[in-house]
Amino acid sequence: MCTSGGVVKGVHPVPDNTPDGKVTRMKASEVLRKYKDGRRDFSGECLRGQSFQGENLAGADFSEADIRRANFTNAYLRGAKFCGAKAGLQRRWAVFLVVVLWMLSALSGIFSIWIGTVVSWALDTSFKEDIIAGIVSLIVPAVFLIFTMRKGLAAGFGAVAVIGAVTVAGFGAVVVAGGGVFVVPGAVAAGVAAGMAVAVALSGAYLGWRVLRGDQRDAWIRTIAIAFAATGGTTFRDADLTDADFTGARLKSTDFRRANLTRTCWRDASKLDQARSGNSYLQDTKVRELVITGDGQNQKYEQLPNLRGINLQGANLVGADFTGSVLKDGTLQGADLMDAILTVANLNKTNLQDTNLSKAKLKQAQLDGADLTGATLTGACIEDWGITTTTKLNGVRCDYVFMQLDNRNPHRKPDDWNKDFAEGEFVDFIAPMVLTLDLYHNRVDDPRLIAYAWQKLVEENPEAELELVSIEKRGKSKDKLLLKAETSPQAEHSVLHSEYFTNLQHLESLPREAKQALLRERGEMIRMLAGLLSTNRCPEVSINNHQTQEGDKNMTEIYKSKYDLSQASVGSLVDQAQSGSHVEGVGTQHNYAPEYKQNLAEAAAEIEQLLKQLDTTYSTATEAEKQSAVVITVQQEIKQNPTFKTRLRNALKEGGIEALKVLFAPIGIPIEMARGWIEAE
Repeated sequence: MCTSGGVVKGVHPVPDNTPDGKVTRMKASEVLRKYKDGRRDFSGECLRGQSFQGENLAGADFSEADIRRANFTNAYLRGAKFCGAKAGLQRRWAVFLVVVLWMLSALSGIFSIWIGTVVSWALDTSFKEDIIAGIVSLIVPAVFLIFTMRKGLAAGFGAVAVIGAVTVAGFGAVVVAGGGVFVVPGAVAAGVAAGMAVAVALSGAYLGWRVLRGDQRDAWIRTIAIAFAATGGTTFRDADLTDADFTGARLKSTDFRRANLTRTCWRDASKLDQARSGNSYLQDTKVRELVITGDGQNQKYEQLPNLRGINLQGANLVGADFTGSVLKDGTLQGADLMDAILTVANLNKTNLQDTNLSKAKLKQAQLDGADLTGATLTGACIEDWGITTTTKLNGVRCDYVFMQLDNRNPHRKPDDWNKDFAEGEFVDFIAPMVLTLDLYHNRVDDPRLIAYAWQKLVEENPEAELELVSIEKRGKSKDKLLLKAETSPQAEHSVLHSEYFTNLQHLESLPREAKQALLRERGEMIRMLAGLLSTNRCPEVSINNHQTQEGDKNMTEIYKSKYDLSQASVGSLVDQAQSGSHVEGVGTQHNYAPEYKQNLAEAAAEIEQLLKQLDTTYSTATEAEKQSAVVITVQQEIKQNPTFKTRLRNALKEGGIEALKVLFAPIGIPIEMARGWIEAE
């Protein structure tokens, strides 16, 4: 960003009152030649009327330059500087437009005189028809003025049209039914006409003032007026102005239609309200004021899709409300967003470096690719926020956060309100969320369809290495569902997310018979996953959800109780495996071939060791948390420990699915899921 006010050291701006032709101009060809030779500094140059249409001038510095009537249409101007530049109309062209306006004004005056004469003549006659015509001539402009002032010029024309239609339809009847003669003296008629002309003139002045003020009732007039005033001015139409800097520039009568204004800086720019902004974020009066002043404290910018790419670097946004707005690809670097509301806002790929997000509400905010390096998040609410592997959290400062936007039960982290995160601890705490693809379901009509859509996503995207790590119920009634899955670092979460829900919506739209046919093809895996996904089960669900009837037990006890081994240690499982048998419930026995006894025993011993470690780490955790820890730990051990994985593969190869039941059924891991981990390359 240029220095405040657009002043660049060593550069002397072209005086506003310098006559055309008195300043040495640099031709466009000369600028392009010097740019090609490596020169980038063209600050203070006079480039009036020069054409750079379609040229590459990325990174060029035109600070304090005179670029009036210059043509930058379709030019590549990424990172270019126009700080303090003077854009718009050349003096002679501005004079020409003023002359045109004078001519139009003169014609308007002549027309008003003619109308006044007609009205005077109509009121000064003895014929009933002329009297009525005169009265109508007074009523029509009166109604027009009233409607125009209250509802806008378009409404005024509409009211006149209605009166005209009624008059044409009923004029004959009025003449026949009328009686007597109404004569108005000529002097009075002339006075009335003159008064009407003054009223019209004053209303025109009022309308013009209202248009300049930006009244939305007459926005179309303003658009036409600005378009007229910008005729022959500086144009950046269709230009790429990404990261360009117009700090302190004068931008009256400048054309920015269809230009790429991503992260363009407008701080302290003047006359931006008189530029042609097209459909960009600059068309909104409040947003335009925000990018110029950088002050949006306690302002509301809700549901604004056109904020994409906006540059609010260093802005004061304390308490600002951006609910549902799209700030994607923008920059809020160094902005103060304390107490700001960014609920359901699209902040993907937004630069949030060093921003103050203290107490900000980030519920369901999308932050894929966003850069929060050095940001402050103390006291922020991060309920269901959308961070991904591409979200940068380096050096984030945070003492505590809230996991729910609920004053009664905000779920503070750390849970102890007397403790805060140590330096860097917040990033470690939040990191597991970063590594997952989050599939949030507002409703669960048929868990089998969710299971089907998930399995289809896995099969069609093997390179994404999708692994389901948790299933959580959400919402007060526990009727919402969140699936979390780990992916490869290269996986595009947004693409996977879109593909999954597209498939799910397609499945839900199928006829009942078609759904049943598809589900039958998938068999056991669909039934297993559907059971886990069902929202009619226990209040809290995880991928390996398990509840014991006796109350809380540690993980080794769960391993024992599942197989009714209360009288023996977990080591008995190893002994039984070595002897070739294992008790699975009361009175059930399986014999195994000697070839894989050792693999089974060693795998069981390793699982026992993992459980003991988890018992120590999660001694105070809930059953659901313990079960979630079990499945994640076992999965990671299989993935990262080649020896353990080889033992399990041998056990599966030699003993089949029954071997896996011996090892994984006691700890609540679905057999097919364990098999998938073991067979994965």
